[in-house]
Amino acid sequence: MEKKWYAVYTKPRWEKRVASLLVVKEVEHYCPLNSVVKQWSDRRKKVYEPLIPSYVFVHVSSAEMVKVQKTDGIINFVHLSGKPAVIRQQEIDVIKDFLNKHRNVKVAKIDVNVNDTVRITCGPLMNQEGNVIEVSSNKVKVVLPSLGFLLVAEVEKANITTSSSH
Repeated sequence: MEKKWYAVYTKPRWEKRVASLLVVKEVEHYCPLNSVVKQWSDRRKKVYEPLIPSYVFVHVSSAEMVKVQKTDGIINFVHLSGKPAVIRQQEIDVIKDFLNKHRNVKVAKIDVNVNDTVRITCGPLMNQEGNVIEVSSNKVKVVLPSLGFLLVAEVEKANITTSSSH
């Protein structure tokens, strides 16, 4: 059976717990964690929070989907047009790469049509197929069309190149 990436919707704040339960079930998964510095009145601390609230990605065959659905904390697979939405391997790779290169990443929900042509035009992920990156002033943006999410990171101006400098 061919394995594909899917997104599952979890109970609020259950992302890390679901990831742990999937390890026990030996289900390949990815719970993207964002490095964030939290400020309390007496200290600052770097913590890892789920990048996309209530989402965990699983890499399973159709036969393994029932095992995933029966995992505590999982509400359902994320559906698109009545079927579980398939996430391209390339988009999983873009999320991993983006989180490796940037800190304090923000996620915004956007409207993206499945047939939109998207491509990175500038920045460290330049020429990635199927994804868009927009670099303006001090922000980097990556669109994940399968999910309709936009990743945004603050970057140093020294790390930005514009299309006029190519």
